[in-house]
Amino acid sequence: MTGTSFRTGTTVAAGLAALAAATALAAPAGATGTRVGVDPGISFGSATNYGTGCGYDIDGYVDDPSAPVVFYDNTVPFAFAYPSGGLAQAHWIPATPGPHRLQIVQHSRPGDDVFPYVDVTVGVGLLTGSGCAVTN
Repeated sequence: MTGTSFRTGTTVAAGLAALAAATALAAPAGATGTRVGVDPGISFGSATNYGTGCGYDIDGYVDDPSAPVVFYDNTVPFAFAYPSGGLAQAHWIPATPGPHRLQIVQHSRPGDDVFPYVDVTVGVGLLTGSGCAVTN
């Protein structure tokens, strides 16, 4: 009986190990961008804090710490980054005044993509050395 019990225990253990390996190799959950933000830094203006020719840091929060993230400005890709943990970062210098939709995409399986965005208005920027003065 002890020999049979040992073999059954070994078989169960081997089965559990195979199940654990199969689970680890299963398709990953869909990678998704969850939030995007833009830091105005030391920019200032009466109508907006974002100006042409001035640089801003974009934060893309994602739920997959390893899949690449693409950053878009009005549907045009401008940066590509790998996240560190759940945060991917890029630098953005708007070229034109007006409305801008900044989005991130962390591609996943087809149909699972989420496109978080933030809408900002960009004015005409004038670099001041440490920041940016923005006019309409």
